[in-house]
Amino acid sequence: MFPDWVPQDAKRYLDHTERGLTIRALARRGGCAPSTVMRQVRKIELKRDDPLIDEALSNLSQCAADLSQRCAEQAQSAPRPKDTTHMNKSTDHTPNTSTDGANDALSSGALVPPTDATIEFEARRILRRLSEPGACLAVAQDMEKAVVVRDLPGGRTARTAVLDRPIAQAMALKDWITAQEKGKITRYTITSAGRAALKMLIAADETARAGFAEAPAGFGHQGTAWPVPSGLNPEAEKQKRVRYNAAESPVMTLSRRRDKDGEMFLPPELVGAAERLREDFELAQMDAGAAQDWEQYLTSGAVPETAKDTAGYGPQAAKARVVAALVDLGPGLGDVALRCCCYLEGMENAEKNLGWSARSGKVVLRIALQRLKRHFDQAGYSNLIG
Repeated sequence: MFPDWVPQDAKRYLDHTERGLTIRALARRGGCAPSTVMRQVRKIELKRDDPLIDEALSNLSQCAADLSQRCAEQAQSAPRPKDTTHMNKSTDHTPNTSTDGANDALSSGALVPPTDATIEFEARRILRRLSEPGACLAVAQDMEKAVVVRDLPGGRTARTAVLDRPIAQAMALKDWITAQEKGKITRYTITSAGRAALKMLIAADETARAGFAEAPAGFGHQGTAWPVPSGLNPEAEKQKRVRYNAAESPVMTLSRRRDKDGEMFLPPELVGAAERLREDFELAQMDAGAAQDWEQYLTSGAVPETAKDTAGYGPQAAKARVVAALVDLGPGLGDVALRCCCYLEGMENAEKNLGWSARSGKVVLRIALQRLKRHFDQAGYSNLIG
C-alpha cells in the first residue's frame, strides 16, 4: 500500500497509528519482537517535530486512505459474476478491483507520492550539492519548493539548486537530511546516511553507464606485474594524499587561491557566475528528450534556434541559457568553462585534453568567467533560479 522507498519504521508507524494495527500484530507480520516495533514507532513519533517528516507522514496516510476508499468504491460498484459452475478460471472475467481502484486513484488527480526513480534522480543532484561545504537545504512554511543555498567567501550566499517539496519530504523521511535550525525557515544538512546513499547512487549510475562485461573477468590486479618507474624505490613510495574535495568544483578550489599580490584569484562574483552556469547545466539535464551534445555549440558561429528563448524556469529555458552562454564565450573560453564549470573536470585534465601548456588553464578560466559574468549581467537573468 505504501511506496517501496518508505522506510520500514515509517510503514509500521502508519499501520499502527492510522490503520489501528496492534504492536503484536505488526511484530507477528514482520517476524520480530514487539519491543522492536515499539522502538520503531516511538522513533518516528519523536521525529514528527520535523516539518518535512510530519508532512511526509500525513501525505502518505492520506494517499493510503484515498487508495483504500477508491478500491472499496470500485469493489461495491463492480457487477457480481454469475453463479455458474461450468465457467473455469480461463473464462472468468471478474474485474480486478484492487488494480482498477489504484489506477482510478492515480487518474482522478489524488495526491500521489513520488516514485523511487524520481527520488533517486533528484537525490543525485541535491545530495551532491548538500555535500559541498557551507551548503544547506532551506524550506519555508508557505513555499512549494525547497532551495539549496551555500555560503560563499565574503559573507555572500548563493542558491545552487531547487527541488520539489515532496522530494525533500522523502529525503527527510529516509534520514538523508536532518533539520538544524527550525522556525519560519527550516535549514537541513546532509547526514552520514545521505552521504552513503549518494555514494551508492553515483556508483550505480556509473555502473549503468559502463555496462556489464560479456564474460566474467577477474580483478585487474590479478596476475599483473605492475611496472615500477626507474629511480623509484617501491618501499619508500608513500600513498599520495588527496588534496581536493570530490564534492567541490574546480572553480571553488581555485577560489581559495591567491595571486602574487595577495588578492583572491577568483573573486566571489566570478565564482557566482560559474555556479550560475553549473545550475542551468544541471537543470537542463532533466530534459531527457533534448540532445545533450554541448560541444556542437562551441564550433558554430550562428546562434542556434534553442538559444533564443532564455526566459523561463524549465529545462528548455535552462538549456537555452547554457547554449547562449557557450555561444557568447566561443571556442577556447567556452571549452574551459564547459569542462570546469559543468563537467567538473579538473584543471590538469582540462589542460591535457585541450592540448594547453601546464598552469595556463586557470588564467584562461578566469578570463572565461569574466566574460561569462558580463554575459549574465547583459542578459539580465543572473539572479534567476531554475
